Amino acid sequence: MLRISDVKKKFGDTEVLKGINLNIAPGEILVIVGPSGGGKTTLLRCVNALEQCDNGKIEINGRAICENGKYVDKKTMSEIRKDIGLVFQNFNLFPHMTVLENLIEAPRKVLGLSKEDAIKKAEEILGFLGLEEKAKNYPFELSGGQKQRVAIGRALALEPKVMCFDEPTSALDPGLTEEVANLIKSLSENGMAMMIITHDMEFAKRVSDRIVSMDKGKLIDGLIFE
Repeated sequence: MLRISDVKKKFGDTEVLKGINLNIAPGEILVIVGPSGGGKTTLLRCVNALEQCDNGKIEINGRAICENGKYVDKKTMSEIRKDIGLVFQNFNLFPHMTVLENLIEAPRKVLGLSKEDAIKKAEEILGFLGLEEKAKNYPFELSGGQKQRVAIGRALALEPKVMCFDEPTSALDPGLTEEVANLIKSLSENGMAMMIITHDMEFAKRVSDRIVSMDKGKLIDGLIFE
């Protein structure tokens, strides 16, 4: 589902990623932990083509977005990126849009859905997330946990095969962390592959199928929690 092969990245003279190799299977939840500055978020950004790697290959659902540091053309990239979703640490919701409007924006622009079809899809997702009553609310009217669910819903609206999370629990209290963990588990049961960056080891143990540690641009450990 997601294959990362010998991915390297430098910022100036600093080597941030030193030949990363990872495979994530359909339905698998991989969690990456480690100290700040170890390269975790840079790897996540490279996988989502928000940052260009210098070397290596990244494949999503069998299609390469880059090989030997060379990325595919914009049209192909746009097609492949439909298969991967990203939930940002600070949610990145559009503040001037309602919850429903946040969810229909990408399906209309990226998938080319009509407004009616995009709304139908968004309402289904809000039902799944337990947010039907918040459809007309704006982000400032939501709790942290609700914002996180909307951010997940917005990514789900593109029906990705792979979902990436950058510190999904950093702004949440323990009760809401459990809520997000349950949601992520339910998504993996439907076959979605997950790549999660976190500093929260308890959350990592709770939600993961596999944990890898990353420091100084290298994967240094791997543990499986049953």
